[in-house]
Amino acid sequence: MVIVACLLLPMAAVLLYAMDRLEDWLNRTPQPPRHARHGHLRLIDGGRQETLTPAQAGRRNADAA
Repeated sequence: MVIVACLLLPMAAVLLYAMDRLEDWLNRTPQPPRHARHGHLRLIDGGRQETLTPAQAGRRNADAA
């Protein structure tokens, strides 16, 4: 019985160590990909068109002339 306990003790220690490493690996926060760059995209102003009410559209046409 003592021999079986001595044989199982190292296997239990390895199992506990492996489970600890696995738990740390699963709970870590994901890091951004290495290829991601900050400020890579440049946005251009005026990309979205505003909807005009008929009164605003009439004023805009009168101001253009």
